[in-house]
Amino acid sequence: MSLRKGILKNGWALLFFSQAILAGAPSADVSPGVKNIILLIGDGMGPQQIGFLVQYAHNAPNSIYQGRQTSLEKMMREGRTILSLTHPAHALVVDSACSATQLATGVFSGSEMIGLDADGNPVETILERAEKLGKSTGLVSDTRITHATPAAFATHQAHRSSENEIAEELLRPDVDLMLSGGLRHWLAQSVNQKKEAYSQAVALTGGTINIYSKRKDEKNLLAVAKKQGYALVFNRGELKKTPAETPKLLGLFSASQMPDGILHHQTELNPKRTVPTLQELVVKSLEILSQNEKGFFLMVEGGQIDWAAHNNDAGTLLHEMVKFDEAIKVVYEWAKGREDTLVILTADHETGGFGLSYSRKDTPKPTVLPGKAFASKLYKPEFNFGAFALLDKIYQQGKSFEALFSEFDGLPETAKNPMHLMHLVNENSMFKITGEEAARILTVEPNDYYQAEHAYLGIKEYPKINDFKEFYVYGNEARTALLARALAKDQNVVWATGTHTDTPVTVTFYGRASQSEALSGIVHHKDVGQYMRRLLS
Repeated sequence: MSLRKGILKNGWALLFFSQAILAGAPSADVSPGVKNIILLIGDGMGPQQIGFLVQYAHNAPNSIYQGRQTSLEKMMREGRTILSLTHPAHALVVDSACSATQLATGVFSGSEMIGLDADGNPVETILERAEKLGKSTGLVSDTRITHATPAAFATHQAHRSSENEIAEELLRPDVDLMLSGGLRHWLAQSVNQKKEAYSQAVALTGGTINIYSKRKDEKNLLAVAKKQGYALVFNRGELKKTPAETPKLLGLFSASQMPDGILHHQTELNPKRTVPTLQELVVKSLEILSQNEKGFFLMVEGGQIDWAAHNNDAGTLLHEMVKFDEAIKVVYEWAKGREDTLVILTADHETGGFGLSYSRKDTPKPTVLPGKAFASKLYKPEFNFGAFALLDKIYQQGKSFEALFSEFDGLPETAKNPMHLMHLVNENSMFKITGEEAARILTVEPNDYYQAEHAYLGIKEYPKINDFKEFYVYGNEARTALLARALAKDQNVVWATGTHTDTPVTVTFYGRASQSEALSGIVHHKDVGQYMRRLLS
């Protein structure tokens, strides 16, 4: 009996079928097998962040898109988009390591675990599965290659903080291509002494990267990688010259993360620029990985969307979304019309509880409208719903909050006062703060949640946050939230937290129709992971 006839004869079957669709069960007629899978992850990119980008693209008077659709929009319009929950096995809110693990393995994982199931057992990832099938594999991120998201696709660690161990393990599954930052976890600790090992590292990298190590041993993982057949590149020029036929490539372009979105857009046209853009990393990745006739798996992360949102930094967030959209464009144009490729565009979670909001400040003045309803009265909304021009002003921010506070912290102790902070902010933002607001931003209080050995809570004084302070967890970095609140009243921007939320994220399937219709309703990220595994052949 066909499923359709069974449903018509049995109401219970209809209910059961409906629940299966809502649970994200695959449709029965999915065509098995796909040659290439490209997974695009906007770290921290919830529906709110997507809306922010699209609002800017279409409504900012001086938008760089000039009325054109974003590539993200094009992919979503031409593909199929659903919602996905992201939570861990036994908690409400996920971190990047766990969420990426659930995407990579198709099973529930635990908070801050890398490549493990909820009990702590290693699970084969989609990347490892691709390797067994003879496909090429690649990991690309604008953070560090050892950071949570890329690590979850190729390593298995109890905690995401084990970046030195992750660097070693990344060489074991024989990932064909790795392009990111994070050189500091690949160099022996003796480079910090600025002697022979340091000079060798400077010579190897061409002097374009700040050389220091976070390792606690003398392992030179670059030498190990070279013995394993990796071509090593450390700057944009070397990357551009790398032949498409290169079998294995390791590119590390910064000591830690790559440039933030604001700095990226300030320098991208500079011919002397040494750090490649995320877009350029994707171009080279597709060029190399597509040489394999059996296909490839590629994960690309726009990781600093999350970092900007953690900092409650709307200006940098917008630049990060534009930067990620530039990378999406490369994939969209490469995959368009192909019958052998599935692109999945998603996020690991939403960060910050971000939103644009209306307020009681600067309520609009009465204006004349030509419509009949206003023939005898003026148009005057009761609240400030936010002018489109705000989007341009947000985009015009000159430095990220992180860069501003880094510059402030580098001042002599006698100069670390509210007036200097006020000037730094006001020189780099279209939205101004007062000396009194700067003083509040710098105010500290006893840390109610002090833990001596904790990586972030091990400081006895904490920035004084007056609302939801429990949800600002990263030590002195919480100052950025106070700056965000000072600017918010003029930006029409609100933030709920300095961490993640459980907001369901979008998942867009772009590829053959039968593939993009395989999941529907509200699913969970482990279901997306299982779906990728089923299709990979």
